[in-house]
Order: sequence, then structure tokens, then C-alpha cells
Amino acid sequence: MSTPPAPQAEWQRLDPRMLMVYPINEIMKYIPVLLGSIIVGTTSGNPLWSLIPVTLVAGFGVARWFTTSYRIDADHVQLRSGIVQRRTLSVPRPRIRSVDVEAPLLHRALGLAVLAIGTGKQTDKGEEFKLDALDTRRIPALRAELLSHTGQFPTDQPGSPGAPHVAPHDAVTEAGVEIGHWRAAWVRYAPLSLTGLAVVAPIAGIGAQYGLIDILSESPAVQHLDDDSPPIVAIVIVGLSLFSVALVSVAACAQYLATWFGLRVIDNGATLHLRHGLFTTRQITLDLARFRGATLNDPLLLRAARAAQLEMIMTGENPRQKILPQAPRSAVERTLDELLRTRRKPNAPLGAEPASGGATGTEPASSADAPASLTKQAAPQPITGAALSTIELVRHGPAAHRRRYSKAAWPVGGLVVVLIAIALVSGPLPGWLWGLPVVFAVIMAGLAEDRYRSLGHRVLPGSTGPTWLITRRGSLDRNRDCLEAPGIIGWTIRRTYWQRRAGLATVVAATAAGKKAYLVDDIPFDQAVALIEAVTPGVQGSR
Repeated sequence: MSTPPAPQAEWQRLDPRMLMVYPINEIMKYIPVLLGSIIVGTTSGNPLWSLIPVTLVAGFGVARWFTTSYRIDADHVQLRSGIVQRRTLSVPRPRIRSVDVEAPLLHRALGLAVLAIGTGKQTDKGEEFKLDALDTRRIPALRAELLSHTGQFPTDQPGSPGAPHVAPHDAVTEAGVEIGHWRAAWVRYAPLSLTGLAVVAPIAGIGAQYGLIDILSESPAVQHLDDDSPPIVAIVIVGLSLFSVALVSVAACAQYLATWFGLRVIDNGATLHLRHGLFTTRQITLDLARFRGATLNDPLLLRAARAAQLEMIMTGENPRQKILPQAPRSAVERTLDELLRTRRKPNAPLGAEPASGGATGTEPASSADAPASLTKQAAPQPITGAALSTIELVRHGPAAHRRRYSKAAWPVGGLVVVLIAIALVSGPLPGWLWGLPVVFAVIMAGLAEDRYRSLGHRVLPGSTGPTWLITRRGSLDRNRDCLEAPGIIGWTIRRTYWQRRAGLATVVAATAAGKKAYLVDDIPFDQAVALIEAVTPGVQGSR
């Protein structure tokens, strides 16, 4: 006798309060068009014409609510939308990697939020699975239902199998361990990144397109600069430079506060939960079964201030999923310590990779089928984040040292050639101009030395837990990557012509997580195969 199919879940609409948000959002998106219609209506003497586009745009926003619906059954999550062209997005529930909850200011005022489902694939803007918007009181239960396959959010199914029920609160999320907490004093590190420049540069570009440069160049102050003495000109240049730095710093601090205000990082064993934001609050829930390591990022300016930022290495997620912004290095190391200490449980959810170092092609038995003694023995050894972030790395030797300086010498030589070419064409150059290559050479030599001091790697074998590959490289943007051996799916040994002459090689660890490729740069060639064998025993490197 065949089993009758499970009843399909009913289609549901978004919260009706969204009717107050959709029209406003649509009008904000088409402000330039609406301004043009207002100008046309005013000049034509009939201002009522300007109301027609506003009415159409607002009506389009209202129509979106009536044409959008969703449903969640035992196997899939579906979203049906479209006014003229109807479409249905369907996501298998086991493929859900993360749940992202955002609440812009207007949504928060109405008690609404936007829920986005991440599957680990890059999608176009129109293909994103977003439920805009839902009652915030429904979000915890819905998030738990969508992530029930991780094992952290148990579901109770007293009714039909197609409509599971969960607890209508966020107790599971709040029951985790807080491994990171934002501090207001951290805002002082915001100007040490390029976020402020990223905010100011587009504004300056728009101003330049609308004639801001012409207005400044034709101003009386600029026109009379040639008549002033050189000290006045120097003071003006210094003042403009300081003003630009102050403006970029203020923009960086504002962006930092708006994005990371109130950050909390909660680890409840199977998922990592982040919540942050000042005006637009955001909640991200990540499946820790996809966790493969972490990156401690400390660019030059942050490193000088003894600060850093922390990123996760996860399969199917943002290649640079940041979990701590610019913060004191001690706080970053403490969060990394907690993250790695609780990274894998003996009762890890199904789908997690085995925590063993070898690439032997065999799968260990699940903890549910193994004896208690074997399960206890297979538990991963505790590896502290402080050890992984401060442990001394293996230097790559004098050949790598010389290569850093030889690579830094090329730009200096290029500058000298350019100056000689200009001198041959236009005649002798001022003496001070020939001092530029000297200054440039000193700067490049300092960068070369710093790049070598940052270069290194280390393999930490695990007796009961996974083997770790730690690699560090870079100067202006330095990364210390801590990668689990089970997450590495392939190896490549690269050797350029100059590396072959120096007896060096670059080892590339390929993984499905994070940046996909993690480099051990300019390692002595005779150590390259040994490194691969140490991380993944049984994998033969080829010469």
C-alpha cells in the first residue's frame, strides 16, 4: 500500500504593514525621475502632471504586496513574486547555509524585518531569496525552522510533516556563549582603514561631475594664489590635506558606528549568531558545520595601532565574512580563541566534515553509532586562538629575503629610467627631482623588510583533532590564515622563472571555503612537498 503524499503547506502573504513601506521605498528609488517630472510640471504650468509619476510608482509598490507570497514545506522554501512576469524561487531546505535578518529604520518603526536566505551561491540581485517584510515576532521561530537541519534548532512536528512547528522565541540563540562584544572605544580604529575614503570618494566624484571643480578653480581665492607668496600656498595645501584627512576620518567613524554598533557574536555550538547595526539592524546566523578556519587581518595602519579584524573561512559564504571589525588585537585573539575552541563538537551535525588530518578518502562512523569510549577519543583537541595567532612561524630563509628586495627594486629602477628619459628629451632636471628615487628606494626597502618579516607558515599536527595550516603574507594588507586540513581539497606547487633560479616555490592550498586559495609564498622548494605531506598525509606532491 503506497504512502499518501504529505499535504502541501499553504501560500502566505507578507505582513500587511508593508503596504506603508513599499510605496515609500519605491518613491525613494525613483527620486531623480520624480524630480524631473516636478520640474516639467512646474514649467508647463500644470503641476498636477508631477503627481502622475508619484501615483504610478506608489501604486507599483502596493501591487508588489498583492503579488508576493511564500510557503515553507518539509523539503523546500518557495517565493512567488512578480507583477507582469511571474516567477517562483525554490530553495531546498538542506541547502540553506545562513539566515540574514535586516531591519532598516522604517521597518523597525513598524515592527518589521527583512529575512534573507543564503545558499552559498552568488546570485543576482533579482534572484535573492528575501522575505520583505515579516513581523519581527515571527523571525526567531522562522529562523529556527529554516536552520533546523543544523541540529541546533529542534523542531516539534505534532501535526503534518509538511508544517513543522518551533518554539516562538529566540531562547536557543540566546543560550549560546558570547565570544565577541563591541565596545564604543573601538571607533578610534575606524580611520585606520579605507572605509572613510570609500564613503567620501563617490560623493566627491558626483560633485566633480556637477561642476564642483570648476566652481573651486574659478573662485577668487584660487585665482589669487599665484599672487601670494610660496609660504601661503604651502599653508593652503597643508590645510586642504588636513581637512581631507579629517573628512575621511569622520566618514569612517560614522560608517563604523552605523554598521557595527552593538555587535554581539554568540556561539551556540552548531551556529554562529551575529547582530549589529545602529539605524539598520542586522542579524546573521551561520551554520558552523561549514566552518573551515579563520583569518586574522591586520593591515599596516591597524598593525601599528596594535589592532586587527577577524574573518571566518566558511564554505558557501561570503569569502571575507567579517565577525569582528577593527578592534584591539587582544580582543580579536580572544574571540578567535573561543571560536576555535568550540568549533567542532563530538555530536557535530550531519554534513560536517571529519575532523581528521588525512586525505584518505574514508569517512569515520558518526558519533551516534560509535561506542562512548571511541566518541570521547575522537573529540578534537583544544587549540586556542591565542596560540594560532601568536605562535612563532617558520621563516622562509635568505632566498625569500633577497626576493622581497629584488621585487621592491623594480619600481625604483623604473622611476630612474623615467627621469633619465625626461632629462634626455627636455634637458637637465632640477637637482631636488633626482632625490625622489632615493626617498622612494628607502620606502620600498622598508616595505620589503616588513613583507619578509610577515612571511611565514606553520603546520600544527593534531593527535585527536584536525591538523592546522597557518600561513601569513603581506605588508600593506597582511593576513594570517588558520585553515583546517579537512577543508583542503587540493594542492598546487607553482614556480616562476625567478623562483626556480632562487630555489623557491609557492604552495597553494585549494579549498571550497573563503578565498578558495591560500598561499604559502616563496617557501624553499625542498620543503614544499614535505609541507603538503605534513598537512594531508598520503597526498604525493609532484616535482
